[in-house]
Amino acid sequence: MIMVELGIKGYQEEIVTPELLACHIGSGTVRVFATPLMITLMERTCRLSVQPYLDEGFETVGTHVDVSHVSATPEGMKVWCDSELIGIDGRRLTFRVVARDDKGIIGEGTHERFIVNVARFQAKTDTKLE
Repeated sequence: MIMVELGIKGYQEEIVTPELLACHIGSGTVRVFATPLMITLMERTCRLSVQPYLDEGFETVGTHVDVSHVSATPEGMKVWCDSELIGIDGRRLTFRVVARDDKGIIGEGTHERFIVNVARFQAKTDTKLE
């Protein structure tokens, strides 16, 4: 049985290293925390927050992101994300996400994930190779 409940919170942090910069991954030319990697931090925070509540063999997959990246973060600063599960509609989970650095909010919005049976999901996806 899956025991996901509203209000589940998550937290993840990391230091902005050269590999996380926009100029390194190609999303820009400046030496700032890349937007795609801020979104990755948000997705990881949400995924890990609910994982302990899922049965073995189940996982969540990201399906929608609606966030703004409102402030740049330079290399060397710590960034972190807080998430809260604010909506459950069957297997669809909606999270509020806020990313910060030591100077304040750098990004915020919502993220949706779906609960899937990993084996079935992968098997269905793999049919695209046939």
